Amino acid sequence: MASERIELEEIFRQQPYLREIFARLTRAGHDVALVGGVVRDALLAQFEGRRFIPQDIDLATAALPQEVKRLFPDWRVLEVGEAFGVLRLLAPDGHEYELATFRREGEYDGRRPKDVALGRTLEEDLRRRDLTINGLAARANGEVIDLVGGVSDLRERIVRTIGDPEERFSEDYLRILRAIRCACHIDGRLTEEVSVAIKRNGAKLLAIAWERIREELVKMLQTPRAARGIRLLDEHGLLELLLPELVATKGVRQPERYHPEGDVYTHTLVALEVADRLGFEPLVKLAVLLHDLGKPLALERNKGEHAGGHELIGEELAEAICHRFRLSNDEIKVVKYLVREHLRIAKLPEMTRPRQIRFVQEGMAPAGPGAAFAALRRKFPLFFKLLQLLIADCEASVHRSSGWLPVLQTFVGLLPQLKRLEELEAAHKLLDGHDVLEMGLPEGPLVGQILEQVYDQVLSGRIQSREAALALARELAEKARASNQPREAL
Repeated sequence: MASERIELEEIFRQQPYLREIFARLTRAGHDVALVGGVVRDALLAQFEGRRFIPQDIDLATAALPQEVKRLFPDWRVLEVGEAFGVLRLLAPDGHEYELATFRREGEYDGRRPKDVALGRTLEEDLRRRDLTINGLAARANGEVIDLVGGVSDLRERIVRTIGDPEERFSEDYLRILRAIRCACHIDGRLTEEVSVAIKRNGAKLLAIAWERIREELVKMLQTPRAARGIRLLDEHGLLELLLPELVATKGVRQPERYHPEGDVYTHTLVALEVADRLGFEPLVKLAVLLHDLGKPLALERNKGEHAGGHELIGEELAEAICHRFRLSNDEIKVVKYLVREHLRIAKLPEMTRPRQIRFVQEGMAPAGPGAAFAALRRKFPLFFKLLQLLIADCEASVHRSSGWLPVLQTFVGLLPQLKRLEELEAAHKLLDGHDVLEMGLPEGPLVGQILEQVYDQVLSGRIQSREAALALARELAEKARASNQPREAL
């Protein structure tokens, strides 16, 4: 039977230095091949009839790290894991390639191998891997090397371990999550043996560093089937280990006239399915998962009458969960903001114009030289993430587009004014506290009150120049001096 081939010409065209890696190692007499996910995903794309350009490319070679360094004296070579024979090659065009020496691994301790022996054959390297669909390799001509039955499993969308699943999982318990993540990635199913082994060994996941767990969960959220991944985690008893706060939303009833889809847990997964379908980014999907976690406690505090305040309780829970998964401080701030504000954005059409402007501009990215105002998603990243969360939330309830479309229409209506404000370099650059103090006022709360009133007029569009801002500030300052009292808001 003829072996499968993957189409590499388009990849070589996009990343010409990949061909150079093959050429240099081959000329020096070293075996080299693409391995793992890049081969799996290229083959899957061909099965589905779609174009594929990889983000990350991993290679394996018989060359030892010292030999690789000698072959690439003009490239920057970083040692990622010297003890494991892993190098990162930085090509002159900026692309990065991970290159690992063929390996034979010793005994594991449930997290990592106790020792690694660098090998000289591709076969021993492939047979040590976790899943059959990850045990594929490809030569420079695109020929796929399948020693473990990965091609047929990929065709049939089966997630199977290389060898006994009990043994593979006991070597590294993170492979439990990887199996579920790969099932989401290829829209596949776990074999019965794999499923049983996951249930039997799931509790051992807690021996794994949370940073590694986070990486697998983020990759699962990157797939278009994250909601299925959550259900698989739940079915195998893993969700209560990783996200017990989400499990606690099961059976938490909601008013049927707003949530005919069911309890809080059901609503959350339906919302996540919307986020999957619309291709939202992992951080937004995480916020979708966490946005209603505060409802059980809010209902308890409100004697079961309503879930008022659940967004603030949810913010606290979300922060604790983000710390558990070792997210960065910036990521934690974003998730907390999305959970806290997921109700307030729906009120955007009812806000005053100044409040609307301030809300949209929260977390606004700096313009930068030559930045195009049309790049709205980059300019207002927090608002757009929050809008995505609102869409998922509303589409998973009775509200549907009636809940999010008015918000989008309001935002569109704000665009001319937002553009004017950008051209004026924002309201606070028209006038600051020093300008007001130069009008003879003493330092104190009065200065802030005057600035606030001027800024409201700028944000409402009534003031569009520095001269007009100064004129209003002088007028307010004169009236304040005359009355010797803080001026009331306009």
